[in-house]
Amino acid sequence: MIREAISRLRYIFRKHNASTEVDEELRLHMAHAVEAKIASGLSPHEARRQASIEFGSMQAAREQCHDQHPRAWLDTLRQDLQFSLRSLKRDRGFTVVAVAILAIGMGANIAVFSLVNTILLRPLSFHDPEALVWIQPADAGGGLSGSTYSVDAYEDLRDMNRSYSGVTGYFAFSSPNNHKLTGNGIPRPISGIDVIPNFLNVLGVSPGLGRDFRKEDGIKGASPVVMLSHEFWMTRFHGDRDLINTAVSIDNTPVTVVGILPESFDFGSTFSPGTRVDVLTPLNVEAIRYSGNTLTFIGRLKPGIPAQQASAETATLFPQFYWGKKFPDSKGSYGRAIAVPMKEHVAGQLRRSLYVLWAAVATILLIVCVNLSNLLLGRAASRSKEFSLRFALGASRGRLIRQLLTESFLLAASGSILGVALAATVVRWLAHQGSIALPLISELRIDPITLWWTVLLGLIAMVLFGTIPSLRATDTGLQSRLKDSGPAASEGKRHEGLRNALVVSEIALACVLIVGAGLLLRSFLHVMDVDLGFRPSQSASITVDVPNLKNEDRYSFYRNLMHEVSMVPGVQTAGLSDNLPLARNRTWGPPGVKGVMYGRNERPSTFVYVVSPGYLPTMGMHLRGRDISWNDNATNEPVIIINEKAARFLFPNGDAIDHMVVMSGKDVRIIGVVSDIHETNVEASSSWQVYLPIAQGWGEDGAELVIRSSMPPDTLAAPLLSTLRRLNPGQPAVELRPLQALVDHSISPRRFFAFLVAIFAAVGLLLACLGIYGVISYSVARQTQEIGIRMALGATRSRVLFSVIGRTVRLSVIGIAIGTIVSFMVAKTITALLYGTEPGDPITFSGMILLLLSVAVCSGYLPARRAADVSPMTALRTE
Repeated sequence: MIREAISRLRYIFRKHNASTEVDEELRLHMAHAVEAKIASGLSPHEARRQASIEFGSMQAAREQCHDQHPRAWLDTLRQDLQFSLRSLKRDRGFTVVAVAILAIGMGANIAVFSLVNTILLRPLSFHDPEALVWIQPADAGGGLSGSTYSVDAYEDLRDMNRSYSGVTGYFAFSSPNNHKLTGNGIPRPISGIDVIPNFLNVLGVSPGLGRDFRKEDGIKGASPVVMLSHEFWMTRFHGDRDLINTAVSIDNTPVTVVGILPESFDFGSTFSPGTRVDVLTPLNVEAIRYSGNTLTFIGRLKPGIPAQQASAETATLFPQFYWGKKFPDSKGSYGRAIAVPMKEHVAGQLRRSLYVLWAAVATILLIVCVNLSNLLLGRAASRSKEFSLRFALGASRGRLIRQLLTESFLLAASGSILGVALAATVVRWLAHQGSIALPLISELRIDPITLWWTVLLGLIAMVLFGTIPSLRATDTGLQSRLKDSGPAASEGKRHEGLRNALVVSEIALACVLIVGAGLLLRSFLHVMDVDLGFRPSQSASITVDVPNLKNEDRYSFYRNLMHEVSMVPGVQTAGLSDNLPLARNRTWGPPGVKGVMYGRNERPSTFVYVVSPGYLPTMGMHLRGRDISWNDNATNEPVIIINEKAARFLFPNGDAIDHMVVMSGKDVRIIGVVSDIHETNVEASSSWQVYLPIAQGWGEDGAELVIRSSMPPDTLAAPLLSTLRRLNPGQPAVELRPLQALVDHSISPRRFFAFLVAIFAAVGLLLACLGIYGVISYSVARQTQEIGIRMALGATRSRVLFSVIGRTVRLSVIGIAIGTIVSFMVAKTITALLYGTEPGDPITFSGMILLLLSVAVCSGYLPARRAADVSPMTALRTE
C-alpha cells in the first residue's frame, strides 16, 4: 500500500504529457481488441467494426480516463479556485463585508484562545512543570501570614519529607520599590524578591547568562550578589553582557551581578500578577528565623511520586512542625497542608472566568456564521439563473456544491488571515498591560498551537456558514429554477423560512451574550459600590525611604517628615502606615480581653497596621474615640485602635473604648474604634484589624506616606519628592500613586472580563442588527412587485410600513423567547462569577428584551420605509 501511494505521488509530480499517454494507452487497447477478433476468425474490417462498437466513443473514454487520472483533482481544484476568485472579485462589496465580519469573529476567537492557552493550557516555562507543587495550608486565611510558614517549618519539611526531590520558597512580604539603584545620580526605585538560593534550581530555570545562586550566597557574611530580570537588564543596562561579575550599587552597597534571568521567566507574572520584579537576591534564612510566617513553599516531586501522595504526606507532616524551635509550645500550631499542582495554583482561580470568555467569543463566531449564511443565501438566490444554466449544460449537483464550498473556503481563509493579524495586535497590547492582575499575561503570544487552532476554527466556520447555502442553492429541480429566475420572482416559502430561522437563531444568540454581559457588568458595579471602609478618592500614597536610624531618632524623623509634608501647598492631611489595605498585609495573633479564655479558632487572625497620627482621617476612615497622637510613645501607656468587627466580638454588651486588652503579650488600652476595611480583596469580607502607634516600638515594616488633597496627584508629586529628598537625600524617585489604583488593581481581573464580554455583546448586538436589516431589506427588494400590486389595490402606506415592521417584531419576539430560556440556563452556570447579582436578575433580562426589541424595530424601519415608498407603477414595470 505504501509503495503504491509513493508511486502515485511520483506519477502526479512527474513531468509528462498526460493526453498523449492516454491516447497511446487507448490505441493499444483498441489494437489488442482487433487482434483478438481477427484471431477468432473475423475479417480485419469486421473485427475493427465490432471492437469499435464494444469500446464505445473514444472521446468519452478519453474523458473518463482523464477524470481517473491521479492529478485530475489538482486540475479541478485549480479551476474551482480560479472561478471562485473571479466570482468573489466580481462581487467586491459582498466579499469585503463577508471577510470583514469573519475577521472580527475569528480575531476575537484567536485572541481569547491565546489567553486561554497561555493561562490554562500551555505548561509553565519551567523544566518538567508537572512535577512542581505549591504547598499551602488546607484552610488558608488571614492574608499572607495565614498562607506562609516559618524558617523552622521550612527546614523540617526539607529534612523530613520523602516525596520531594527539592523544597524551596521566597520571602512573601517584599513590597514594590523595596530597593533603590544608587551610585549614579538620583536613586532609582527597583523591586526585588529574596529567594532561597535553590529557588531556580528547584523550579528548573537556568540563567540566561551567568550563574545561578549557590548555597553559600545565602549565608550571613557572604558577599552580596544579585540576579537581574531580563527586562530590567535590557531597559536599564541595554543588554550589556559584560555586566556579569561586575558590581552595581543597590541601597548604597556594591552588589555583584552573577546572572541574568532568561527572557521566558517573569517572576511577577507567575507568582505575583500585576507587579514588576527587577531583581532576585539570595535569602539569608537566619535573618528572618524569628520573624514568624514569612516564607512560601514550593516542592518538586520525586520521579514516580503523584501529587496526591505528596499532598497526603504533607498533610501528615505539618502538624508535627514547630512554628519556632526556640518556642517548644509552638509545635502543632500548623494545621494540615496540601500540595497543589503549580499550574493550578497560578491559574486555577481564573478557569471558570476564562471558559466563560471563551464561550462568549464562540457565540460571536456563531452569530458571524449565521450572518454569513444569510448573506450567502441571498447571493445564491441572485445567482439562480447561473446555476440553472450550469445544470442545463450537464453540471452535477456535487460539482456545484464543491464550487460553492470553494468560495466559502476562500472567504474563511481570508477572514482567518486578517483575524490572525487583528488578534496579534490585541495580544501584543495585552502582553504589555502589567496593571492587569492576570497571571502569565506577559507570556501572551500567537504560538504554533494558536495557529493550528486558527486553521481548525477556519474550517469549522467554513462548514457552518457555507454548507446550508450551498445545499439550499442546489436542492431544486431545473424547471423550477428556470421558472423562478426572473427578477420579479418571489422566493419560495422554504427559502424564506430558512432565512427567518437564521435570523431567529442570531437574535437568540445575541440574547445570551447580552444577558451574560449584563450580569457581569451588574456584578462589577456592585463590586464598585462596596463600602471599602476608607475613601480612596482624592488620596494618594508614596513609599518613603527611611534612613537607618535608632528608634528615637527614627520617630523624630517621622514626626519632622509629617510636619514638612503638611506644609506642602495642596496637602490637606497626611499620615504614615507600614502597610496599606488591598496591598501587602500581615497578621498577628488577635487581641483578647484579659482574663477571658477563648477557643483555639474562636478569634480570627488580625491584620496589623502600625500608623502615625493623621493616618486614619487621611484614609477617610470613620473613627469613634480619639486618634493616635505623637504623645503615644514608648514612655506612655500602650494604646490601640481596633475595628468595629473586633469590638463587637470582644465587647458585645458595651463600648470597647477605654477598655484594656492583651495584644502580643502586652496590656494595651483601646482609645478608638474604626470602620471595617477590606484588607486583601474588595469582594472578601473584612476580618479583625488593629492600628498601633508608630512611636511605641511595635516594629513598623516600611513606611507608606498617604496624603489627601483636592489637587491631582501629578501636581503634588514634584513638591512631595523635593520635600522627602530634603529630609533624606537617599529618597528614590518613586511614583505618587492614587489610592484608587490599589482598588483598580484588586478588581482588575473582574473589570477585564466584564469589559471583554461587554464588547462581545455589543458586537453580537450589531451583527444581529445587520442580520435583521439584511433579511428584511432583501425580502422587501424581492417583493417589490407584490407590494406595488397591493398598493395599487388599495393598501395604504402606513399599512405596508407596519406590515414590514410587524414581521421584524415577530421574528425578534420568537428569537428573544428562545434566547431568554437559554440565557437563564447559561446564567445558572456562571453564578459563581456573580457578586450581589442573582442569575435571574429581572433588571438584566428586562433590559435585554427592551434593547433587542428597540434594535429590531430600528433595523426594520429603513426597509419598511423603503417598502412604503414603493410606487405602484414603477413596481408593475419591474417584470
